Amino acid sequence: MVTFFFFMIIAVLVGLYFTRNKSENSKSWIKFFAKGKEAGFSIRDMEQLRHLVTVCKIHDPFSIFTSQKQFQTVIHSMVNSVRTTGEINDPPIQDFLSKLFDYCKKLEMESTENKVRISSSRQISEGQALRVLVPGTGVYKSEVVKNFGNYLTITRPINTNNQGQTMQWYGLKISVYFWRESDAGYVFDTEVLDEVFSKGISSLKIEHNDALFRTQKRKSLRVKYQKMAFLYMLIEGESPHRLERSAGIKCMLEDISDAGCAFRVYGQASIGLRLKVQFSLDRVPICIPGTVRSVDYNQDANISLVHMEADPLPVGTRNHILCEVFDLLPEEDEDELPLRVLDEESENTAPQNGNKNPADKFEEVINV
Repeated sequence: MVTFFFFMIIAVLVGLYFTRNKSENSKSWIKFFAKGKEAGFSIRDMEQLRHLVTVCKIHDPFSIFTSQKQFQTVIHSMVNSVRTTGEINDPPIQDFLSKLFDYCKKLEMESTENKVRISSSRQISEGQALRVLVPGTGVYKSEVVKNFGNYLTITRPINTNNQGQTMQWYGLKISVYFWRESDAGYVFDTEVLDEVFSKGISSLKIEHNDALFRTQKRKSLRVKYQKMAFLYMLIEGESPHRLERSAGIKCMLEDISDAGCAFRVYGQASIGLRLKVQFSLDRVPICIPGTVRSVDYNQDANISLVHMEADPLPVGTRNHILCEVFDLLPEEDEDELPLRVLDEESENTAPQNGNKNPADKFEEVINV
């Protein structure tokens, strides 16, 4: 009799446990579908998401909409699955994957924004590149030398024509703009307190400002990606996304995103150039066409660090780049066969009939 009652109590407790868990799980799924609709996912999208969440054995389905890590787990599961089945290039799969990446980017950017933003010039790091605007005169380049509690020391501002070396800076009211990596642009007004030498460098002391104005928030997630690539001029009338079969100008990628890239190239590049960069990513040829938005030219080395804004990319190309951004691709080996073949072709191809090699023509343009 005692044994019977013991088993009855155990059965009741187990039943209560599963009933409670089922109730809590049902509430989580209700919140899951409500949040998904709010986030812009269709009913079909939500069914696919529900399947992925189940496959990933995520205990709280709703958590994927608040945790970038959980959402990335879901994407990783999907990418691995469609690669295995060979559906990775199917248009509906690519469209759905693009939606997932958009939401994952949103979560990532929201989670880091408050952590990295600053509110005072006292928080600017040494070595930070600056743009100094002198009303009625022009824009100059500078850099933070030292950040003291009472003032900021910056290198004497100069522009491309070396103007600024002989200017009288003391007492000038200036505006300072700078871009913080993985954050945003900032601008503040200040006054030059003195002209000094700091660390053996001709410098200015400028007044701190505790009310920075935050501008131009980042629109994409960039990752460091150092790899050789080829550079081409965009030709009017041709598709900017067409893959080139001949070698272009060699450049070295510095970072990539679904909205552009940065690269180093010999010569002095110009803002506004229409270019495209071609390289291999996990053995897939990638072409990023776009417009040069900024250039940092090192005159001594004759090298330009070019920041290029991409044209809207095909969904497959964009998704493949975002797989790299979110670290969903396998480690690349050293096999750069497509690039080596292009190298060999370019070395063995001599200009004919007195015509210049397209690479030589490009060098003429980029050095204008």
